[in-house]
Amino acid sequence: MTTCCRVFRMPPTVYFGDHAADECGREAGRLNGHAALVVTDASLAAAGIVQPVLDSLAAAGLAVAVYDGVTSEPQCSHVEEGLEVLQKNKCDLVVGVGGGSPIDTAKAVALLSTNPGRVQDLVRPEQTTQAALPIMAVPTTAGTGTEVSQYAVVTDAERGVKLVIISPFVVPQVALVDPLLTIGMSKSLTAATGLDALTHAIEAYVSAKAQPTSDAMALSAIEIFGKYLFRSWKDPIDHEARTWTMLGALHAGVAFSNSSTALVHGMTRAMGSAFHIPHGMANAMLLADVMEFSLVGDPQRYARIAQALGVDMTGLSPIEAAEEGLAVVRKLVHDMEVPTLSGLGVGEEELAGVVATMAKETVLSGLHKLNPRVATEAEITQLYYAAL
Repeated sequence: MTTCCRVFRMPPTVYFGDHAADECGREAGRLNGHAALVVTDASLAAAGIVQPVLDSLAAAGLAVAVYDGVTSEPQCSHVEEGLEVLQKNKCDLVVGVGGGSPIDTAKAVALLSTNPGRVQDLVRPEQTTQAALPIMAVPTTAGTGTEVSQYAVVTDAERGVKLVIISPFVVPQVALVDPLLTIGMSKSLTAATGLDALTHAIEAYVSAKAQPTSDAMALSAIEIFGKYLFRSWKDPIDHEARTWTMLGALHAGVAFSNSSTALVHGMTRAMGSAFHIPHGMANAMLLADVMEFSLVGDPQRYARIAQALGVDMTGLSPIEAAEEGLAVVRKLVHDMEVPTLSGLGVGEEELAGVVATMAKETVLSGLHKLNPRVATEAEITQLYYAAL
């Protein structure tokens, strides 16, 4: 096998399993932390989900400050507010607790604290030459994979655009992945985050930047989701399913962090900005239609995805197997009650008013070029209409 030289990044330390969050204080001490900023959202704090992390940090002798102003979509203002809390309390370590929004905010705070400027500057590698403060991540959903990735996404509300920070400096030093924190999660959130993670795995595997190590992680994630994702949605307290789904999200996060995503993610950035649809749900809404469009671009890879999803490959050609895999994904999206755009109240006229801009933004993202079948603006437009 001959491959080009590729870099592969993930956190140096990953805890996985029940009560992993309890190790936060010990790891903070190992990182020589003295004062920790915990970034989360108010609902998680009120529900007591953050408490094991706070208790662990306090037991290890760290001073703790909390910023819980993050909402469902992290914004520049959240990063700025979190930075103020960090500076006021002289924190030397940042802990993100929650879904992608709090953890991405924590990453941006840690990076901005050592690279003075505006949040908007963080998307420019030449502006972020200093390592971030140490970052620890404690995910409470099985979806974004941000606990192990070199990405952070923050919305610039004034311009209505999503800022994508890509930097090795935002790979957490420690990820503490505790399935117990996802027990009882709502069906809608389970669907959005779980299908987000499935999208990460599928796109990581078919991306033009795929590499052997990311392939292994992506296929592992796809196989896990094929067996356990619907179970975790159907029964919020199914501990076995929640544990496996959490592991699948972790593997998918490592995969896409190193091989990138593709057309689905290019489209969801624009769709999320236009209609304020959470990222994971937007991915879930687009995944099957984009897969159908893309199959002919690499039938062999999509056939391997089908096999990982449990499709019996006997007697099937690659394209036939790929289509069977697509059917599995469509059924999963349907069974997990993912809405359409019209189901969310978006009408055809409303879409028509913004779809050309959305298609252009998708092309500007460049992610369509990593797709097995590169889409034109006209084809991207039709895929948006399919989401109705």
